[in-house]
Amino acid sequence: MTDSDKAANEPGSNAAPSNFIRNLIAQDLESGKHGGRVHTRFPPEPNGYLHIGHAKSICLNFTVAEENQGYCNLRFDDTNPAKESQEFVDSIKDNIRWLGFEWHGEVRFSSDYFEELYNFAVQLIEQGKAYVCSLSPDQAREYRGTLTEPGKNSPDRDRTIEDNLDLFSRMKAGEFEDGTYSLRARIDMASPNINMRDPVLYRIRHIEHHQTGSAWCIYPTYDYTHCISDAIEGITHSLCTLEFEDHRPLYNWILENLELESIRKVSDLADSNYDYVLPEQTEFAKLKLNYTVMGKRNLRAMVEDGTVAGWDDPRMPTLSGLRRRGFTPASIRNFCESVGVSRSESVVDLSMLEFAIRDDLDKNAARAMCVLNPLKVLISNVDSEMELEMANHPKEESFGRRLVPFGREVYIDRSDFEEVPPPGFKRLVAGGEVRLRGCYVIRCDEVVKDASGQIVQLNCSADLDTLGKSPEGRKVKGVIHWVSATRGVPATVRLYDRLFNVEKPESKEVEDYHSVLNPESLQVIEGAVVEPSVLAQGSPMSFQFEREGYFCKDCVEHSDEKPVFNRTITLRDSWQS
Repeated sequence: MTDSDKAANEPGSNAAPSNFIRNLIAQDLESGKHGGRVHTRFPPEPNGYLHIGHAKSICLNFTVAEENQGYCNLRFDDTNPAKESQEFVDSIKDNIRWLGFEWHGEVRFSSDYFEELYNFAVQLIEQGKAYVCSLSPDQAREYRGTLTEPGKNSPDRDRTIEDNLDLFSRMKAGEFEDGTYSLRARIDMASPNINMRDPVLYRIRHIEHHQTGSAWCIYPTYDYTHCISDAIEGITHSLCTLEFEDHRPLYNWILENLELESIRKVSDLADSNYDYVLPEQTEFAKLKLNYTVMGKRNLRAMVEDGTVAGWDDPRMPTLSGLRRRGFTPASIRNFCESVGVSRSESVVDLSMLEFAIRDDLDKNAARAMCVLNPLKVLISNVDSEMELEMANHPKEESFGRRLVPFGREVYIDRSDFEEVPPPGFKRLVAGGEVRLRGCYVIRCDEVVKDASGQIVQLNCSADLDTLGKSPEGRKVKGVIHWVSATRGVPATVRLYDRLFNVEKPESKEVEDYHSVLNPESLQVIEGAVVEPSVLAQGSPMSFQFEREGYFCKDCVEHSDEKPVFNRTITLRDSWQS
């Protein structure tokens, strides 16, 4: 380990921890490769909302570029319009900015390069390295072979260059129906790497595109598009997750079989003084979390079948869902940094993400009081209302102080009172005392019940000499939170928890994810009461509701007239065994 690596990994160091990608880039810069440039890209497919797994890639690509005074492009891989939409494009841009990153230049789309991609495909045909194939998708799979058996050549593999150019031109002109033809690379049907067995470069799809409309009816595949788009944009380091490792030979084959000068002429570096060097792909392990589904197919299914209320449901691992639940950009970035970057596949415990948000909110969330299950307390010897001054944060004076109304009637939580207390109970009991947070010590003198025996009110008295000091001659151990019954604000509170109750909801052992849903993942409380300071002008979005957890105002449904709060996370990990 170098001295700089050691410094980066010292506790409290502000330097970024080293990893193999940071080391690779450092070596490239030292050797002068790519002209000393670092230019990365984040290339999402706009067929869903970004999730926490994407956050790792976002943080990596944008951060290594920023650390080396480089650039990071945002480029949408929009080559499959059947599953894509402008809604997904907009949400992806919004969430990248929410995380705190800004891409270089304008937003880019692979569709921006459709004309160039077509021309490069013609170039491959002219070199005898691509051909038009009439095999159906099912037939092509049959001809492809297996991991242990080589594939078979397509009957069309030896078409003449002239016929291939003619057919490809007619494909573009819209003469043929979907699936009639495809354009394939002419590589090696016996290759041990199945990705190199004459992969498809173009397919016919008569479908409207969210960026290009009906201008095209043939669309390039991801493998063909991605490497050329990287080259056009002058990308130096194409950082991908490990499932693309077996695709790297194809990435390189396509670029190496095109004329380098013809790529440079249409690239962003066409007018620069840099020696043009083709981009290189490097793979890292994707982020996997237990108790979480992150496959887009399953996420989409949960949205479409009503398992969740949408892509931004606070139980979803999408960035929009985490954001609505109250996760902060800093907590997600810190989490991604703590997970690290390696080439070893592993599953990260969800508690690491939960620790990251608890750690952030403990430092940065204002304190307030909320009673989830109100029980009225009448304090007989308090005659008038007053306002008590309380700190907004116990450790940070910069958070300031707030005024909390107090009077004859307050609410406490039902769980804070027991007529017959269990052993070790340190809250309010009949005939016993407890301190109201930041207020007086009160004693329960009478328990009032309705005809069914349900407790409806506690009649209490306050020791008026205990505001800000301990009572004389006795020790009161318990402290409970409360809210003014006359000035507290009714609110809806949603208690969120993990969506699944098994560690691996996407494993082969789980035939139907519905069978492993956590029935307690959402509880809605309509009758909660919050102190009025949480609705004051300029009040923050997130709070620690004392003794209840961290909560945020729901960014979709909350209003001052109908407050709605979402629980971000409990104060402690309730899932520890």
